[in-house]
Amino acid sequence: MNKSQIQFSEHIRYAGGERKFEIDLYQLQELLNVSAFWAKGRSIEDLGIAIANSEPVISVSDRDQLIGFARATSDGIYRATIWDVVIHPEYQSSGLGSNLVKTVLSHPRMRWVERVYLMTTYQQGFYEKIGFQPNTTTTMVLHNLANLALVPATEDQLQ
Repeated sequence: MNKSQIQFSEHIRYAGGERKFEIDLYQLQELLNVSAFWAKGRSIEDLGIAIANSEPVISVSDRDQLIGFARATSDGIYRATIWDVVIHPEYQSSGLGSNLVKTVLSHPRMRWVERVYLMTTYQQGFYEKIGFQPNTTTTMVLHNLANLALVPATEDQLQ
C-alpha cells in the first residue's frame, strides 16, 4: 500500500439547494459485500437512499478504488449515529479505520453532538480505543417498521 495514494473524501455536495451524492454505488456495494457480513446484498437503490439521508458520508480511496466508507446521521446537537464503518480487508490494521471514524467525528455536523452512538457486533475493542464506551442500558430496536400497523397520533394526543 502506497500511503501517498490514500485519500479521504466527503461525498455530499449541494447543487441548487439540493443534496447530491458523488460516490460510485457499485464500488460501495462491492466493498460492503467483501468487508461487511451485516451489509451483504444491499441494493444500489437502497444504498443511494441511505447516502442521500446521511451526513457526513466519508470514503477512503486508493487511487480510484474505494477501500473504506462510513456515514452518519445526526440532529447536529444532541444525538448522532455512525453507520456502515468498513475498510477493505487488504487495508485493515493500517490505521485507516481509526482515521475514518475520527474524520466522521470531526465533521461540522458531528463535532458538537452530545452523544454519538454506533452498533457493532465484534469490534467493541476497536471503538473503545477511539473513546467509545459500552452502553448496555439505552439501546432498543424496532424491526420491520413498514410491516407494523402503526396509527398516527391524533392532535389531542400530541398536546
